[in-house]
Amino acid sequence: SALLGRIPSAVGYQPTLATDMGTMQERITTTKKGSITSVQAIYVPADDLTDPAPATTFAHLDATTVLSRGIAELGIYPAVDPLDSTSRIMDANVVGTEHYKVARGVQKILQDYKSLQDIIAILGMDELSEEDKLTVSRARKIQRFLSQPFQVAEVFTGHPGKLVPLSQTIEGFKSILLGEVDNLPEAAFYMVGNLDEVKEKAKIIAAESSNA
Repeated sequence: SALLGRIPSAVGYQPTLATDMGTMQERITTTKKGSITSVQAIYVPADDLTDPAPATTFAHLDATTVLSRGIAELGIYPAVDPLDSTSRIMDANVVGTEHYKVARGVQKILQDYKSLQDIIAILGMDELSEEDKLTVSRARKIQRFLSQPFQVAEVFTGHPGKLVPLSQTIEGFKSILLGEVDNLPEAAFYMVGNLDEVKEKAKIIAAESSNA
């Protein structure tokens, strides 16, 4: 605001922030003469998504990919937060009914897990009901299954890159939600491709445990 010669208002931003942002975004929009697809990197002060600057920007975007420090600390990459990230095409009429239901199911179980974390931190897992324990187990598997072994990151992760069709990805998450893989360990879901690789990794983990 000071650089623009305007009196700052909330959190130090100029009162015309929304108008200024709208003017800028309109300059990179699609017109009859051409189109621009913009990928915008947005700094979120103190990880606060309700801060006026990012909140005003998000209103103009078709999709947002939010990177989370907490997920990165778990060693899960890419550290994308599926609860805060959004997309306008996440609609049953666009992506299909099955894709939509599975995606919303994943978000629901992750949200339930998030709401249980305070209880777990204070009282521990033993104080949870059997249903909540199952929710936590499936959510942790989903978190690890969201990790992606990229080919460009092989040097850093030590895991070979995988190219997985969308249909197999949806099928994998659907199996987790339905409890079809409740018997497999969490570690088997980390940095793998499809569900077949999860099962193979689970066998290796079981063999290593029996030999230990």
